[in-house]
Amino acid sequence: MSPALVVAATVLAVAVALLGALSTLLRRRIGRAHLAGAAALELVLLVQAGVAVAGLAGGRRPVELATFLAYLGTVVLLPVAGLLWARTEPTRWAGTVLGVAAAAVAVMLWRLLQLWQATGG
Repeated sequence: MSPALVVAATVLAVAVALLGALSTLLRRRIGRAHLAGAAALELVLLVQAGVAVAGLAGGRRPVELATFLAYLGTVVLLPVAGLLWARTEPTRWAGTVLGVAAAAVAVMLWRLLQLWQATGG
C-alpha cells in the first residue's frame, strides 16, 4: 500500500462526496463532473489495489489477511456500485448515494493502510 496513493484517493473521495452533497442541496441529479470524479477515484483505487497485490505477491502479509482482502475488494467496487445506483436514482438523492459511497471509500482506505502498516507491510 502506498500512503501517497491513499492520500490522493482520499482527496478525490472527499471531492466526490462534496460534489454529491452539493447536487443534493441544489436538487439536481448527478452529471458529468460526478462521473469524471468517480472515474478518477476508481482509477487511483485500481492502481492502489495493484500496488497492494504486488506487495502480497512479494511476501508481505498483514496479520488480518482476510479482513485486508475483503476491504481491498470492497473499496474497489464501492465507487462503481455507488455510481450505478446513483445513475438509476430518478430523484435529487442520486448525489447523496454517490456521496455516501465516496465517504465510505475515504474511511475504508485509511483502515486498509492501518491494516497494512500494522505488520510493517
